[in-house]
Parts: sequence; C-alpha cells; structure tokens
Amino acid sequence: MKVLSDQCLFIFAKISYFFRSKNSIKLFDLNEFDSYKEDNRREVKSAKNGLPNSIWETYSAFSNGYGGVIILGVIENKDGTWSTSGLDADSCQKLIKQFWNDINNRQKVSINLLRDDDVEVYKKEDDQIIVIHVPMARREEKPVYINNNLFYGTYRRNHDGDYHCTRLQVKTMLRDQAEKTMDMEVLDDVPLEDLNYETIQGYRNRHQVLNAGHPFERLNNDEYLRSIGAAAISKEDHQLHPTAAGMLMFGDEYNIVRHFPDYFLDYREVLDPSIRWTDRLQSSSGEWSGNICDFYFRVYNKIIKDVKVPFSMKGGDRIDDTPVHKALREALANCLINADYYGTRGVVIKKDQNQIIFENPGYIRTGKEQMRKGGESDPRNKTLMKMFNLVNIGERSGSGVPNIFNTWEDQGWKEPVIEERFDPDRTILTLEFVDKTNKEKTAKKTSEENKRRKQAKKTSEGSKIRNKTIENMVKIENYLKENGESKTNAIAEYLNLSSARTRKILSEMKTIEAIGTNTNRKYRLKDNQKYMKRAIK
Repeated sequence: MKVLSDQCLFIFAKISYFFRSKNSIKLFDLNEFDSYKEDNRREVKSAKNGLPNSIWETYSAFSNGYGGVIILGVIENKDGTWSTSGLDADSCQKLIKQFWNDINNRQKVSINLLRDDDVEVYKKEDDQIIVIHVPMARREEKPVYINNNLFYGTYRRNHDGDYHCTRLQVKTMLRDQAEKTMDMEVLDDVPLEDLNYETIQGYRNRHQVLNAGHPFERLNNDEYLRSIGAAAISKEDHQLHPTAAGMLMFGDEYNIVRHFPDYFLDYREVLDPSIRWTDRLQSSSGEWSGNICDFYFRVYNKIIKDVKVPFSMKGGDRIDDTPVHKALREALANCLINADYYGTRGVVIKKDQNQIIFENPGYIRTGKEQMRKGGESDPRNKTLMKMFNLVNIGERSGSGVPNIFNTWEDQGWKEPVIEERFDPDRTILTLEFVDKTNKEKTAKKTSEENKRRKQAKKTSEGSKIRNKTIENMVKIENYLKENGESKTNAIAEYLNLSSARTRKILSEMKTIEAIGTNTNRKYRLKDNQKYMKRAIK
C-alpha cells in the first residue's frame, strides 16, 4: 500500500501505475480517469459509513472484464466534478484492513488478484482517498465470483454498472479455463462414418497441392484424420472416433447440431438495397454439407469477388493474390476459429456495398486490446486452427488481426473496428472498403453542415421567442393601462403564462416599475407611459 502526501493533488495528481494483465503491463494514469469512465472502468464510492458491500460486485465485474479502478472516499457530483466524502486517517485504515480481510476470505471472494501496491492512499487536506486497482483476471482464473456462489455471484460490467452474469456466460468462462480447448473432445458415441468424406477429400486435395510431398500424403483417411486432430482414440472403447473439431470441420450439419445444438453458420449479402438478400448461404439449408470447411471456401469466394487484383507477374505466372485477399482470409478464419459453438446466435458474415462484418459467438479470450496489438495467440479452438494452418490459412503467432489493420491502413481505408458485446457474448469485426480521407472529409463536412443548421435553427427559434416576448410586453402595458397596479399572478393569468415566465418578462421591461415587498409586490406603468414609449432591454 502506498501513501501519497498532500503535495499530490487528488485525482489530478501526476501519478502512474502499472496496470497488470496477462503477459502485459499497461501504464495506468490517474490523470486519464475520464477516459476510463468512457469504458466504464471506474467506480466511485463514498465509503463514509464503512466498506460498501457493492464493492465486491464491482471487484468481480472488473476482474471478469478488463480491470478497473475503485475509488473510496469520493463523491461524484451531478455536474461531473468530484469532492471528498470526509474519510479521516483512522477510518481509512479501518476500511483498508476490512478490505484485505474480506478479499482473502474465500467465503466472500473466490480469488484475490491484488498485490499490496494495488491499494493506494491519497491525502487531500484533512481527507483521505483510497484507490484500488483491479486487474483483469487471467482466463484460467475466471469466473471471479463472490459470496461463495458461482452462478449468482459472478458479475460483469456494462454501461449501466455491474450486472449478474447468466448461467451461459458463467459456463463459457468455465469452459475457457481449460488448456485443452473444447474442440479437442473425443465424441465417443460417434462413428467416423458420420463425417462427410467429400469434404475430407476436398481438404486433402488442397493440403497436397499447397504442401507437395508432405508426409501426411501417404496416410490412409483414418490415419490422416488422426494426424490433423479430426479423430482420436476413445478412452471408452479404444476405437477411433471423431473429435469435436473433426465433426465441426467435416461433419454434416444434421450430425453437428446433435453435439452443438446452437450451431449455425450464416452468410448474408446485400449489394442491392432494394433486395433483402442478394445472396445468402446457411448451414441449415440442407443444400450442402453445412460444415465449417465447406462454409469457409464458399464464403471466401463470395467476399473476394469484388476485390480488385492489380496485374503482376512472378516467374512467368500472374499473381492473383493480394494483401487484401490475405486479410480477408485471416478475418474469416479468425471468426470461425474463435467462435464458441456452444454459444447462441451462431456465426454471421454480412457483406454490403461498402463493408464486411464478421460476427462470432464468444468473448475475446485475450481481450480486445491484446487482439488488436497481436503477439499472443489463444484460440478458442486450437485444433480448428491447426486444420486451417495446414492449408495455409490463418496465423499461429497472433499477428493475423494486426496484419488486417496494417493492410487496411496501406489501402487508405477506414480503420477496422473490433467490438465485444455481452449477453450473449459476441465478437464483431467490421471491415469497411471506404477511403479514410474521403470519410473524414465527409464526416467533417456533415458535422459543419449540422452545426450551421443547428445555429440557424437556434437563431430562428431565438427570434420567434423574442418576438413573442415583445408581444407579451405590449399586452402587459395595455393591461396595466386599463387595470392600474397589478400583482404577478393576475398578469400571468391574463397572459396565460406561468408566474416564473411572467416575472422574467416583467424584469426585462423598462416601461414599468415594481412597488411593495416580495409578498405584496405590484407592478405599474411609469409616469412617462402616457406617451406609450416602450424601452425594452
């Protein structure tokens, strides 16, 4: 625990902290609190009456997300400013002692992720503030839950604050704990004959063309499937059976859904806005196998058909492959490899005139920031990744997504967008074929035009309001001329306005004067009113 002196200015103190996550260190700066509020990674609590119970919900939510900061001893005002709640030194030490006791109590919290220096104390004049840095839990540590209740005590963070995770979300985190990915499971009750051998042969042909002379060429189908991870020996009957990866990659849809009830692959193409679907491919149509392997190659050919290929030669042969092609292969493979096939809503690929959107069930195992940065590979389905790699699709080094970003930058297109949505968990990658410069110019032009319209509207509305005010002033003068001295309520009733609005108009008039005290205040025309001269501020 660190204690910082009065010389440090509360939240705006120049302080840096190393915010920990798996295999990475992120500089955390208290000066950047507003930016963390945007991601809802900051929680402020008064703690004036003791350690709030809700702190553990927030601790669980931050741990199961991307981490965050809990600040005790602070009140956030309605105008966005902060003030201290009045914690003294004794209260502060009691809170810290209770916090460490509770976080190390397994009946209260499932795991303590904090080190001593994750808790800091700041002094602001006579008040103290406690800052607790909560790191993101590693995959094998999730879910972090409270009150010894796995399914009801697991929380996540959204824009509304901390919320209970669903049973499905908790089960997803539990599955992701294991080093062996779910696609390695041996399907003991499924014979190899349930696989689609046309798909298998097509895959083997690609493998042979791309890797001529590979040792796997000489293997029979059973041996080949075992070598690539599509089949394995069962511990139950010691016979060869498909793995989950083998079934997903090479099975028929009606067999796949027996093991993955929510399995669904969907490609949607809308190139003509007047038509709902220009093209659509669904795994459940019954018109083709419906497996991942066939889906990949069918969809890939659809998403590249509009990609322009510059003329180039190598060794006398034309090269029809570009960095954009490679980026699209990576995006599609990444979507399929990292999908949670026990999750809901399935894999959805959407293409229109200007963009392609890749959606898959499941949160990002490495975190959104790490996915963008690259260098760390943690696929949800390792065997599926191996199978794609064997036919030269996908990156094992974790560089695939950064390469996509680099390609889009080289093309001058708008930067790709990675989104994570929860309940249900989904990962979304949007690739736009839109010139970044033109996009920015258009956005700037639109923004400026909107500002002009708003200003014109404001001016117009202001003129209307002012004209109405002058009209009411004239009515007041005529009313007072006929009725003499009158109270605000009487004038307001005559104008059919509120008393507050009427008082505002009266305060702006130079042609009248107020007489009497507040309770008995009346208004009358000034003496020069016999000339009916109106002087309006």
